[in-house]
Amino acid sequence: MLKFGKNSKRLTEFFLIKLKLKLIQRIMAEFDLKDLISISKSSEIIDLLVAKNIIKEKAFLKQIKYERELDKLQYELLKLQEQIITKGGRMLIIYEGRDAAGKGGTISRTIAKMNPKSYRVVSLSKPTENESKQWYFQRYIQHLPKKGEIVFFDRSWYNRAVVEPVFGFCTAEEHESFMDQVNRLEHLLIDDGIVLIKFFLNISKEEQQNRLESRSKDKMKQYKIGPLDQQAIEKWDDYSHYIDKMLNQTSTEKSPWIEVSSDSKKKVRIETMKYILNRTKDFETKIDIGNDENILKIRK
Repeated sequence: MLKFGKNSKRLTEFFLIKLKLKLIQRIMAEFDLKDLISISKSSEIIDLLVAKNIIKEKAFLKQIKYERELDKLQYELLKLQEQIITKGGRMLIIYEGRDAAGKGGTISRTIAKMNPKSYRVVSLSKPTENESKQWYFQRYIQHLPKKGEIVFFDRSWYNRAVVEPVFGFCTAEEHESFMDQVNRLEHLLIDDGIVLIKFFLNISKEEQQNRLESRSKDKMKQYKIGPLDQQAIEKWDDYSHYIDKMLNQTSTEKSPWIEVSSDSKKKVRIETMKYILNRTKDFETKIDIGNDENILKIRK
């Protein structure tokens, strides 16, 4: 049997601390808001984590602030959903943007506390042979929200405005036909009572490249990379041309585009959630849901 003598207690404490630090390093990213708040209230734990370079104090406190705000907004969105269910409202939220701009992550945070029975996330793959023979909008129409429901489009019919012409998946005539029809279609939906919100998440070329490279190196994120994503940087200018055309021609007073600067994923999530709450005229809340105009702006 090993004996540590009079220093055995200190050695035991030392090894326990080392073990705790390793465990903290592994699970730090998995802490929920309550965990983070508990840690923040203990100056001894904070000092230890900072001293061991496990966390940066300012970054940690900033993260807590973000998690608190996110938690409040998610609760308000649940209340909004309950109101839509009760009143039989319909809401359609479209998320468009450049590749790796954070559309999926933003949607997942938005729906985190919602009742899954009364929302749907729609992310359609490329059209089937049969769908290719239909009116272009037809396969999307069947996914529109029914009474008491919120539907999130992770990409939408606007594929024909940008992605398809960039890669030659549609003819010039098909593209122009879409551009001629889409405003009228959206106005019909709004006139029928659907609350329509259109977000466009913009991202800088440098940040897009960094995120795409990060995805390619992370085995847990490689599934996000498609064959078109790999050409996003190469075709940056082509994308820019069709994005500008889309935003200019399909942003109307009744159905405006909401442009969101997306280099900060956390700010995108916060600002889009605030806008959704703001957009519902008869929804009341006691928290601050004013938008940061440096991050989010309504296309005029």
